[in-house]
Amino acid sequence: MPEIQVYKGNLTSKERVRRAFQFEKADRVPINYFTNPGVNGRLMEHLGLEKNDYAGLYNRLGVDFRGIGAGYNGPALHVSKREDRTVNSMYGFVHRWIENESGGYWDYCDFPLEFASVEDVADWAMPDPDNFNYDSLEAQINANESYALHLGGAGLACIINTAGFFRGMEQVLVDLITDDEAGLLLIDRFIGQQLATLERELAAIDKTAKKQNKKLNELLDFVYMGEDLGTQNTPLISMQILKKHILPRQKPFFDLCKYYDLPTLLHTCGSSGWAYEEYIDLGLSGVETLQPEAKDMNPEYLKKTFGGRLAFHGCISTAGPLAYGTAEETAENVRATLEIMMPTNAYMLSPTHQIQDNTPVENIVAMYRTAHEYGRYI
Repeated sequence: MPEIQVYKGNLTSKERVRRAFQFEKADRVPINYFTNPGVNGRLMEHLGLEKNDYAGLYNRLGVDFRGIGAGYNGPALHVSKREDRTVNSMYGFVHRWIENESGGYWDYCDFPLEFASVEDVADWAMPDPDNFNYDSLEAQINANESYALHLGGAGLACIINTAGFFRGMEQVLVDLITDDEAGLLLIDRFIGQQLATLERELAAIDKTAKKQNKKLNELLDFVYMGEDLGTQNTPLISMQILKKHILPRQKPFFDLCKYYDLPTLLHTCGSSGWAYEEYIDLGLSGVETLQPEAKDMNPEYLKKTFGGRLAFHGCISTAGPLAYGTAEETAENVRATLEIMMPTNAYMLSPTHQIQDNTPVENIVAMYRTAHEYGRYI
């Protein structure tokens, strides 16, 4: 099978992604990549790369995006008390390893604040925004200046999913319906810490920009946030709850991005288009993951309903031909998606989620080979 021929084009990755957010035609569609660690290893081996050569892998795939951030350098706040569990040292999330026939993954479990009182939540250790290495951001920017750089990720400003790591999804939904004081306090605590950290990250980047006689948004390309909003077929919450509990807590993040004139990309799993108008009003620039099998999330619907108002990132399903089809079927799926979405001038090709362990390496190669071959505007 032919390997991936990366189309270099006449633009840098940074220029390419900026054009997508501005609905301007580029040389080719921007390309992104998310996988499980097991897939990374198999793909690196297939492409003849050394183990853990992520820079080499990204270059071989033609990935245009790089995430940056201030790493936590404070004390460990939580420790594991069981050999069959791991604990996130910053927040106290608990994980266990789940085996399956094609590999495995770390799943959230035990939910340490599921039955917590207001006092328990108030006393739970959270990372101090002062204990992050903001000075490291300048070096990260300088090392990746030609790439599209973002702060954050799917967990930034994400209320429902993140609260679920602490309390379990069922309890979080009950919290939102019943205005549970402990559940809402938990949300406000971790959202407040995230916002304060983001403010400091942006201030540090702004300082670097001023040193270079530039504006912050010349160095940083967008802020990446998330909120899981749908099942495969329905909204996960009501519009009433969205407006009462979710949007008001996320608005400060959008306002901060507006202040620095930064685009925003929102990770939204499942059937999520029902909420996009509300987010557009907040200042949202683009959406992902765009699971095409979910209700009203197929490329045709998204293009018709939100084209020219939102940039699109995703659409290549990790539960479709990529995982269960042949290389030829994967290539056809990618071609069809490109044909629909490229006329928006705002499409960024990406898997909808992390590519899972059951995905054939040949299909992944076919996906990226096809993206470079058929995703060209010139």
